[in-house]
Amino acid sequence: MKNDTDSHSDTVDVVVVGSGAGGMAAAITAARSGLSVVVVEKSEYWGGSSARSGGGVWVPGNSILRDQAPADDLESARTYLASIVGDTGDRERIDTYIERGHEALDFLIANSALDLEWVKGYSDYFPEAPGGRVTGRSCEPRPFDGRVLGDDLATLHPSYTKAPLGVVVKQSDYRWLSTGLRHWRGPQRMLAVGARTMWGRVRGKKLLGLGSALMGQLMVGVRDAGVPIRLGTAMTELVTEGDRVVGVVLDDGRAISTLRARRGVVLACGGFDHNVAMRLLHQRAPVDTAWSLGAPTNTGDGITAGLAVGTTVSCMDDAWWAPSIPLPNGPWFALAERSLPRSLMVNERGERFMNESLPYVEATHRMFGGTYGQGDGPAENLPAWLIFDRTYRDRYMFAGVPARQPLPRSWQRSGAITSARTLAELAEKIGVPADALTATVDRFNTHARSGHDPDFGRGESRYDHYYGDITNKPNPSLGELTEAPFHAARMVPGDLGTKGGIDTDCAARALRADGTAIAGLYAVGNTSAPVMGHTYAGPGATIGPAMVFGYLAALDAARG
Repeated sequence: MKNDTDSHSDTVDVVVVGSGAGGMAAAITAARSGLSVVVVEKSEYWGGSSARSGGGVWVPGNSILRDQAPADDLESARTYLASIVGDTGDRERIDTYIERGHEALDFLIANSALDLEWVKGYSDYFPEAPGGRVTGRSCEPRPFDGRVLGDDLATLHPSYTKAPLGVVVKQSDYRWLSTGLRHWRGPQRMLAVGARTMWGRVRGKKLLGLGSALMGQLMVGVRDAGVPIRLGTAMTELVTEGDRVVGVVLDDGRAISTLRARRGVVLACGGFDHNVAMRLLHQRAPVDTAWSLGAPTNTGDGITAGLAVGTTVSCMDDAWWAPSIPLPNGPWFALAERSLPRSLMVNERGERFMNESLPYVEATHRMFGGTYGQGDGPAENLPAWLIFDRTYRDRYMFAGVPARQPLPRSWQRSGAITSARTLAELAEKIGVPADALTATVDRFNTHARSGHDPDFGRGESRYDHYYGDITNKPNPSLGELTEAPFHAARMVPGDLGTKGGIDTDCAARALRADGTAIAGLYAVGNTSAPVMGHTYAGPGATIGPAMVFGYLAALDAARG
């Protein structure tokens, strides 16, 4: 590749492209291994999609879990991943992730401000699978005082949405906030969240939660290690000499330059979330970059650069899908909304087509009809709608709007929400057969009364119950739709980022078609093909592997 476009040139040991969790893990590890490191970030913000996320970290066997969670063992985690990933994953990478993951996370805890806690009871996404854990293996960051970041706080990537009233919430709070006053833990958690937020304000703190807290804590480690971050600096291509990657070409909007890397380049710049051409090429319609929650600057730069020097890619037809409501100000990731009683999902035929409480990647696969690649025709179950009744709105938070509060009129005007006095009228408004929708709701109501869903098994998995309503009997996930007005929320295949990327080995080295590694080139996070294959193990199973393989990439580079 060209290396003669410099307006200036310099050299470090490791160049990290991207400032999300994987990139920061690589930068901290490389610097603490005695290497000189620079992080380059295309956006004017640092933190990437990790900062916009829930901040969960799924790494079995780490010290937080050993201290706080019920006893577990790595063999169970290995069995679990093997059972759910199946033939779509690389068994050696899975083994490495399981065996080295806790080491990586404990290293980052020791070398940053990373402060995690177990998310009690947030089960693995398939807890009944061999090795699955009902009690869960996910950790999340404790709220973090952003004042520690000084001027860097102003350039932390904003979250994709703000909590009502500016409160600071954790993942463990959200399940109880969504059910409002239905259980005593709801008001208790509301008071706790309010007190946490107000106490922070009284003490002058700038509390961060979720992904913002995670990335703030990692940023402390990056700064303490003396690693500079160049914001607003895009990587346009890789520089090679012979069969080795030796640097990157950069464009900061003012000049083109070459930054050389003695030990390696780590591509950690996300997927192709907002690249229309790549998504249309690799993924099944309908896809819309406006439905992605990934960082807006994630346009596949790392993947494109890798392909140009001979890497192969996998899983490009898939994403970390998230059934979403296309609200006027951006997509709303419908997590709890699908699991709460007195709701169901239908396709344009007015029929149910899945267990609505499924983990979000699997749920979106069902929306596509069980296939996630480029299909020959339209997706089988799209368009789709989430149908719910007045009692649902009286009881539960919806898309951040507390129970009993009217939904914004702008949502109705945009077509994201449709309401009607009868199911037949609702069907006419959203364009589905009225007799089919009415029959679907009648059948669903019959099963809801019995507490058993023979059609799709909703509520049979303990995961289904996590975002359900435990006061709802006999099944926390099932409830009749009987009270007008009835509502329909349009559901689209949003995502947390694309899943496909550069094929890598157990040290995160980028691979050629013949399986050999490209010297000096690494890929982690959504720039790399997923260790999870076409599935998703549990809360934080994107960020967890990104951090672990960022750590392993840096160690390999340090070995030279």
